[in-house]
Amino acid sequence: MSKILNVAHLGKTYTSGSKQLTVLDDVSFSIDSGETFAIIGPSGSGKTTLLGLCAGLDHPDAGTVELSGVNMGSLNEDERARLRNEKVGFIFQNFQLLPTLTALENVVVPLELQGAKNPTKIGKELLGKVGLTDRMHHYPSQLSGGEQQRVALARAFSNNPAILFADEPTGNLDQDTGDRIVQLLFELNQEAGTTLVIVSHDLELAQKCNYQLRLRGGKVISNEILIEN
Repeated sequence: MSKILNVAHLGKTYTSGSKQLTVLDDVSFSIDSGETFAIIGPSGSGKTTLLGLCAGLDHPDAGTVELSGVNMGSLNEDERARLRNEKVGFIFQNFQLLPTLTALENVVVPLELQGAKNPTKIGKELLGKVGLTDRMHHYPSQLSGGEQQRVALARAFSNNPAILFADEPTGNLDQDTGDRIVQLLFELNQEAGTTLVIVSHDLELAQKCNYQLRLRGGKVISNEILIEN
């Protein structure tokens, strides 16, 4: 099985006044294509920073990230953006929908930007899969938190990403709504054959993944197989 993500000796340090804050320290791991992978740890352990570096949203101070065989450090910003558009999907805790666009438009616009054929048809099919056929012409302000996250799910899978990064995908949702989102996320992921990387403090959610990486104080304290394929 090919590696979709290779992270080697990753480090990230921020300057705060006269102090240096090391957020990630010598983090290494790899993920096979099609795996589900959880990154867990307490607040401040470096989870979200690690996710951003893996997705090429930020630059490490040390180490390398290879995404789909490409060293992210060798790319300029335009090349990084192109690689993300082609290979990566995102789901965020705060949904990040465009408020002036309807649910359907939020899914369709990225497809149009990528030059997809029949983007409206694809958008409607995806919203149907997440149970929002009757809500697709509503704006984000007219949707509940769970409905907004379902739109975000549909959008994330719209470009058939090779890898999907989900940052606390249930963090702003109640238990029942969060459970439904998790179920949809894994169903869509299995159907699409996407590699799924979830950052979460929710241990129950993490247990659903094949692999689990545990961070504490910016360091890897465990990396274990939970479910054999």
